[in-house]
This record gives sequence, C-alpha cells and structure tokens, in this order.
Amino acid sequence: MNILYLSNHLNVGGITSYLLTLSSGLIKRGHNLYVASSTGELLPKFNKAGVNFIPIPIRTKNEISPKIIASALKLKSIARREKIDLVHSQTRTTQVLGALLHKFCGLAHISTCHGFFKVRFSRRLFPCWGQKVIAISESVRDHLVKDFKVDDRDIVVINNGIDVEKFRGEKNTCLPAGREEREQRKSKFGLNQGPVVGIVARLADVKGHAYLIKAMKPVLERIADAQLLIVGEGRMYKKLVDLSRTLGVDKSVKFIPRLSDTRDAFSVIDVFAMPSLKEGLGLSIMEAMASGLAVVASGVGGITSLIKDRVNGLLVEPANVDQLAKALLELLTNFSMAQSFGIAGCDFVRKNFSQEKMVELTEEVYSECLN
Repeated sequence: MNILYLSNHLNVGGITSYLLTLSSGLIKRGHNLYVASSTGELLPKFNKAGVNFIPIPIRTKNEISPKIIASALKLKSIARREKIDLVHSQTRTTQVLGALLHKFCGLAHISTCHGFFKVRFSRRLFPCWGQKVIAISESVRDHLVKDFKVDDRDIVVINNGIDVEKFRGEKNTCLPAGREEREQRKSKFGLNQGPVVGIVARLADVKGHAYLIKAMKPVLERIADAQLLIVGEGRMYKKLVDLSRTLGVDKSVKFIPRLSDTRDAFSVIDVFAMPSLKEGLGLSIMEAMASGLAVVASGVGGITSLIKDRVNGLLVEPANVDQLAKALLELLTNFSMAQSFGIAGCDFVRKNFSQEKMVELTEEVYSECLN
C-alpha cells in the first residue's frame, strides 16, 4: 500500500510518536509511507525510518483556514503521481484535509481520534471522520458515540503501541538505567541525589500538573531531598512556575522544556506521575511502564486500561491532592512495592501494547477500507 499520513507538525508529542511508531512498523511490512505536514524537530527520525516527507502549510487550528485548501491542492497532484491508496488524518484540521482529498481524488480516508474533542456545531455539520475512525481507547470510542453520534460500526478501537525494545534496561530487563548512567543524567538535569517524581506531558490544565506541584509540599515534609521533574512545554508554564514559588517548593521542582528522547527522563525518575483530569490513553504512561517505572495516575479515561490499582501501579481520584501525595509517598518509601509495580507494568505493556499489535490491527483497517 501507498499510505499518506496527515499531521499539523512533526514536533515532540503524542501524535508524532504515534505516527513514527506506526509508519516505521508498516515500512517493515513492505508498505510505502508518506507524511504530509509542516516540518518539525523529529523530521530526521522519519527520514531515517524511510518515510517520505511532503511539506504543506497546515500549521493551523482553524478548520476553515485557506491553508487547508492550499494543502489539498498541492497534495491532489502528488497523490495521483505517487499512486496513494489511502489517507490517514490525525487532527481536526487534517480530518478536513483528508475529507477534501477523499472528494478530489477518491482516496480512502481514515482518521484517528487521539483524545477528547469539544462538542461544537461545526463537527456535527461537517464531521469529516472518514470511512473508519480509529479510537485509541474504549473511553474515546464512547466519547465519539455519545458526543458526536458516530456510528459504532465505523469505529475501531486500537490502543497505541510502542516499540518496547527501545525501553529495555540493563541486561535486557524491565529495570531502569544503571546507577552510573542515572547519576550522570541527574547532574545534567540539575537534579540532586534525592528521589525523583517525574511527569512527561504538555503543560495544559487537563494534565493536572498543578495538583502534582501541590502534592509535592507534603511529600517534601517527609522526604526533604525529594524533587519533581516536569518535562514538557505549553501555555501553563508561567502559572506552574508561579505556583511552585507560592508554595515554597520551587527549589525542588525542575522544568525541562522538551526532550527528543524521553528515555533520558525516565532514566532518572523513581516514580512517574500522571494526575490527568482527562486522558485518551496515555502514551508517556506506557513508555514509563515499559521503562520499569512505578506509576501513580488518575483513574480516568484510557488510563484505567493501563493501570490496575495495586497490581501494576496506583490509581487516585482526579484533582485529589491528598490522595496523590499519599500515593507518591507510599511508593517513594517502599522500594520493593515500587519495583514490583514497575516490573508488572513493564510486562503488561509489552504483552498488550506492542508496536507489532498496533501495526497489525491498523493494517487490517486499511485493507478493509480499500476492499
């Protein structure tokens, strides 16, 4: 198959990771992959994987932007020349673009819903979901059916997968990085020798960073040298920095804008936290689990597909600072429990959320649409 992916950008983020994992897996299965997008810092990784890049002016959140029309006109001729079989969109604006290519060129159109959309009239009037919609979790599927009246028969649930081999620790195990490597990276991030709570996520209200910073105050009262590593960028940065100063925990909170390789962060973290208010599935949670880290997360959305409370991690109520602090302290002060959850979580992800499984199921959706 000749497959064309549509994305707004190729910068660090969940959708870009999804595309890189999916496209590299499909190339191994003999397919030709193209990605049409504005550029991004992870473009070299796509080039290395053998993905053909097509630059288009799609960096917009406006679903009626002239940029979408300009992109459609450019891709129309390229799709015919390269004999593209299907187009797979990832965001609202690229869904509109995919719908135009379906109309102009007769291409099969599939979209992936990576999370939860605001209910707007324009989505009801011009849905643009495509012939099939891939939902990354059961909670996302329910959202599509309930809030947007998408026909359940047109939705396929395919959980995100990751290249689990990338996250293997020392001696090919589920254990995190060795001590020497860990200490070197800690120094690089400006961290001290104390235990590290970490989160990798864009800085947005929905990710719950504020609750995590608040939870660090009681954690520090018990473990004075504990620290919080926050990896990500977003509009909440200044508010979160101000909050940490107001609470008097700013010296124990480190902000890292972004990392091209999340393994660098996971190698210095003792307990991974994701106190989201909503979550489609949680790619960074999966990566943390595959790295052998114990996880504390909110029991919302697709997170419950990953974390089984007191089996391979701890679940807390969203926006509950007291519960979050107690869970963090429990794992930071109980090494055997944290290690047990880390190994169980690692095994669970490798058995249920592998790249191979995601690629195989997605390929089946493509074949069904083409047939």
